[in-house]
Amino acid sequence: MAKGQLSAPSSIAVRFRQVRQRTLDLCSGLSAEDLLVQSMPDASPGKWHLAHTSWFFEQFVLGYDPAYRPREPAWHYLFNSYYESVGPMHARPQRGLLSRPSLDEVYGYRHYVDDAVIGLLAGNDDAELAALVELGLQHEQQHQELLLTDIKHAFWCNPLQPAYRALPAAAMNAKAVPLRFVDGREGIVEIGHRGEGFAFDNETPRHRTLLSPHALANRLVTNAEYAAFVCEGGYREPGLWLSDGWAMVQREGWQHPLYWQADLASEFNLAGVRALDPHEPVCHLSYYEAEAFARWAGARLPTEAEWESAAQGMAVAGNLQDEQRFQPRAATDTGGLLQLYGDVWEWTASPYVSYPGFRPLPGSLGEYNGKFMNGQWVLRGGSCVTPRSHIRASYRNFFPPHARWQFAGLRLGQDR
Repeated sequence: MAKGQLSAPSSIAVRFRQVRQRTLDLCSGLSAEDLLVQSMPDASPGKWHLAHTSWFFEQFVLGYDPAYRPREPAWHYLFNSYYESVGPMHARPQRGLLSRPSLDEVYGYRHYVDDAVIGLLAGNDDAELAALVELGLQHEQQHQELLLTDIKHAFWCNPLQPAYRALPAAAMNAKAVPLRFVDGREGIVEIGHRGEGFAFDNETPRHRTLLSPHALANRLVTNAEYAAFVCEGGYREPGLWLSDGWAMVQREGWQHPLYWQADLASEFNLAGVRALDPHEPVCHLSYYEAEAFARWAGARLPTEAEWESAAQGMAVAGNLQDEQRFQPRAATDTGGLLQLYGDVWEWTASPYVSYPGFRPLPGSLGEYNGKFMNGQWVLRGGSCVTPRSHIRASYRNFFPPHARWQFAGLRLGQDR
């Protein structure tokens, strides 16, 4: 959480209500059974997301008040995620076994925490408290996105492949603009958070870096372009893959992106099975797949510094969670760099490491980001399930290179 312009207590209370309600809205129509299932160790049940985000406020915001007493102290163990410094936790792969507390009890827990946070904010002009609440809201927005990605994977694993909800039909006649490359800045540039508004600690400090001559594709790679890679034997050619990626392809039997059907003409999405739109951005790729495609295309992945340099100064706009489409869409605008925000997270060629001079947050909150700076790769730009108020040019997402269930795709880069 970087220091900067933070919300006033009155406005942070309004934002608190809005963000917390949005999580409930995303769960609308899901049954208790839907919200209990855990389809793989990397995913979490929706009920756990609902409880953990409340635990976060209870632990780090309400705990700010020495007089506060937790509603259910035993739940501290159940809904801690990875904060070793605050105590032991239930094993992540076993979160789907938590049939108790019930979903109704979890909703009651949320209401209890909400009332306590609003009460704490009332008449309190403490800037540090407001900053902690904002951190909790940004954390909750991350879990809103995870809730959607996890329920999509769970429904895909179900032989019925049910729909999460009816979504706007794709405009199948919307043809993506032709692919071209746009020269990027070169020389010494500054990246990292500027110090205005919220940022996670891993976005800091702002610093200088050197960019060599390069160009970025004007839009994201489409399903049709990736299908050509599949049909030309991309998943059978070891020379295109990093060593660990090729081992993963062989071990897991990958033949196409996650959620594509075997006919390569249809896919599963949050509205169920539907025809694959050739002009939409390809989605649900691992880093290995994105890197192999770029190599096959005679290009490469952009670095995160190249991406951020291009995005600086551009308004955050695009196909984001607020539109409630929950599916990438074709780039139909003309001119400049398109789809920098929304649609799919963009894999970069940059490992997730600290910036020069990085300092994690003090205390237990220092576990939020810094301890994951090994064996992961940076993604930029947000996706169709990322809230608009959560994303910015300096935002650094990160996942291990084999992860496929996130809404991740790619933009091509090249040297000049």
